[in-house]
Amino acid sequence: MAQLEGRVIETEMKAMDANRYATKKTIAQGMLDIALLTANASQLKYILQVGEQHQFYKLMLILISLSIVMQLLVGIMFVAIGSLNINKQQDQTAAIILNDVILVVIFVISVVNVIISGFGIEYSSQPLRLIDQHAKVP
Repeated sequence: MAQLEGRVIETEMKAMDANRYATKKTIAQGMLDIALLTANASQLKYILQVGEQHQFYKLMLILISLSIVMQLLVGIMFVAIGSLNINKQQDQTAAIILNDVILVVIFVISVVNVIISGFGIEYSSQPLRLIDQHAKVP
């Protein structure tokens, strides 16, 4: 009997570890999302400061805004998935679906940010001065 109780406790511990791992993973992903959100906020500030002078102003404004909105959506989904207990069958199905949706949205965010990087945020280390120099040349 004691041996059976030991196995039950051991099985419960393994199940708890899986749930704890999933929660820690969600928190780590959330921290990375915050870092990218901070970078996008900085890019948005820059593009708004430069304004229409930037060659790709409208495109960059749309892409950065889209990235920020999708990141906020992922943050909300992280909160939802973090509240699920994967030890319960009904929560497992919801967690799998939500995890897949998060994965797809994060992939799209990554592609959008690669495009943002491709069009560049700065012309040089002193972007506003370079733009002013182009404006003064006859």
